[in-house]
Amino acid sequence: MGEPNTLVTLRLPSVVLARLEPFCKVDLYIGEMPITPAELLARVRDKEGLICAVTDKIDRDVINAGKHLRVIANTAVGFDNIDVSYARDRKITVTNTPDVLTEAVAELTWALILTISRRVSEGERLLRAGKWSGWRFDFLLGTELSGKQLGIVGAGRIGQAVAARAKAFGVRVVYGTVPGRQKSEREGTEAVRLSFDELLSTSDIVSLHLPFLPETHHLIGRSALLRMKRSAYLINTARGPIIDESALAWALRERLIAGAALDVYEDEPLINRHLLGLDNVVLVPHLGSATKETRTSMADLAVSNVLAVLTDQTPHTPVLPL
Repeated sequence: MGEPNTLVTLRLPSVVLARLEPFCKVDLYIGEMPITPAELLARVRDKEGLICAVTDKIDRDVINAGKHLRVIANTAVGFDNIDVSYARDRKITVTNTPDVLTEAVAELTWALILTISRRVSEGERLLRAGKWSGWRFDFLLGTELSGKQLGIVGAGRIGQAVAARAKAFGVRVVYGTVPGRQKSEREGTEAVRLSFDELLSTSDIVSLHLPFLPETHHLIGRSALLRMKRSAYLINTARGPIIDESALAWALRERLIAGAALDVYEDEPLINRHLLGLDNVVLVPHLGSATKETRTSMADLAVSNVLAVLTDQTPHTPVLPL
């Protein structure tokens, strides 16, 4: 048998791709837009390895088309874009890229917290539109973070990394227990743990760091938003469908919460039109892991996982059964 064929659906750094090329015949997709479902189906047919993006839907049709697939390496922490259970039934290893993007997402989370609480985006839009008439005592007053409570929903690696930075801003941290989430999550020994309802009703900032699962779908809907403080901010750098965006737009429009900052969306790249016209929401185009260092590390880990499986070794970060 010759060299295994591997499909790569995103443009990897050349230094990382160079690790793969001596061992595999690489079919590299280089389009400006994400690969289409039809092209993905066509190009996966003779492949043993697949390195994909979080925007690629790896469903049963794709898995069935890839009759020779041995490994699917998702270049992301989350893997809700892959039918993991069906891949496992087909004896295909699925891997992801945890840990390497923790710091980058935590940094962006704090960038969003600062941007929404100090109304940075509003100010920039006004200035660029030529509507700034000069300094005024009561102009675009924001909220100080010192002394506030940050409620972290999801106490995994990223949630803990966000919490670790809170002390620098004088912010106290609590973690929330989500109804229906049985999987235990690591947390510091000094962490304060509240019920989900208590976290919502007492926190000045609520930051989401959960995977997207059936029990977290629309976790933040009208009922949850009504339990939050009117002065509170909601931050999402996890997965879009955790928030009911129509409910969020309603809550923001009615000033039931002070603001929100989102990096992820229910139907990416489409954005709920009701959010687009609101000043009290910051909208960022899925930049959580978008640093040169992190994206290189993610690509490197995905390649390492593919090489391990194709050489009959244990992958570094397999997706384990839930």
